[in-house]
Amino acid sequence: MTKRPKEPAEHDTRLARLVLNLRSQGVTDPAVLASIERTPRDLFTPDLFKERSWEDSALPIACGQTISQPYIVGLMTQALTLEPRARVLEIGTGSGYQTAVLARLSRLVYTVERYRTLLREAEARFNRLELTNVITKFGDGMLGWPEQAPFDRILVTAAAPEEPRDLLKQLKPSGVLVAPIGKGPVQKLCRYAGDGAGVFGMDILCEVRFVPLLEGVAREL
Repeated sequence: MTKRPKEPAEHDTRLARLVLNLRSQGVTDPAVLASIERTPRDLFTPDLFKERSWEDSALPIACGQTISQPYIVGLMTQALTLEPRARVLEIGTGSGYQTAVLARLSRLVYTVERYRTLLREAEARFNRLELTNVITKFGDGMLGWPEQAPFDRILVTAAAPEEPRDLLKQLKPSGVLVAPIGKGPVQKLCRYAGDGAGVFGMDILCEVRFVPLLEGVAREL
């Protein structure tokens, strides 16, 4: 008797639908899409929202923060034009989802988070996924990580009020920085690309909504 082929798991169906949606919106880099496929978003999502893990939407996490919309994760990652040997600085670890996507595309990811609770939870997820190329720091993201500079790429996952000059100083002359810029509820997603001589041109990719980039560390959480 011939066995019937197994029906695809609901998880696989949702993931395939998400990837197709990302591709239709312009996230077409095969490596970026493959990294998103390999990163289980449900692992980074609070239990209350597990059923919505594979929706293309931002979701709340602890400390009043969010796990970014997969489209924005894909868009920002693609805009970095990552290379396998890249050293990447991420400002705002959050749930660790964006970090995990970056880790599969880079040599090293240095990530800074101002909430201890979020950082501890993210570190546990990195360990579970055996991501050994992620280096974490509890600290003020506005300061970056000067001891490890210069970086090939920098990604900021919270809205900076203005051009992040201090972070640009930690970027290699030919590096790329991607960050939401603006003080209001809607910001501009900006890409800064170096010309190799220390001059950075800026392009606006789209409008986005991010939590603000705050100074200092959160002492109570």
